[in-house]
Amino acid sequence: MTPAFPYPAEDNAYLAEHVKLLRSCLRTLTGRDLLEQDCPPAEAARRIFHAPFALLSHNAAADPVLTYGNCTVLDLFELTWQELTVMPSRCTAEAIEREERARLLARVAAAGFIDDYAGVRISKNGRLFRIEQAVVWNLTDAQGSFCGQAAMFANWTFL
Repeated sequence: MTPAFPYPAEDNAYLAEHVKLLRSCLRTLTGRDLLEQDCPPAEAARRIFHAPFALLSHNAAADPVLTYGNCTVLDLFELTWQELTVMPSRCTAEAIEREERARLLARVAAAGFIDDYAGVRISKNGRLFRIEQAVVWNLTDAQGSFCGQAAMFANWTFL
């Protein structure tokens, strides 16, 4: 998949380290992985960045900001990498949907992960789409401190 919008260089060390964190936390919490086979971190980052599923994350700020989105996310939300990585994650939902989104994130924070989320999201240009069967999980750093949350979904329908 070639993204419709600019994205970071594939040799970006952040991508490899961040994808390693996303995979590690998902495996720890669910026993699942984002890839079917193991490979070096840079190759895993490349494969996941170009994967046909959506993968995104945000930090642990009071008003979390997106920290990662693969090509599928950039296309769905009609964003550049630069726009994505300064966007509060609440802006991925319409204002009317934000209360439900906040309940979801609180549920994930308490349980560690969920794998049954569905909701409506909005692109930068106002295009609405419904996501289904999303897995949302907590991210923790090497010291075990909470550092954000991630979500992955492969099912969406434009509304």
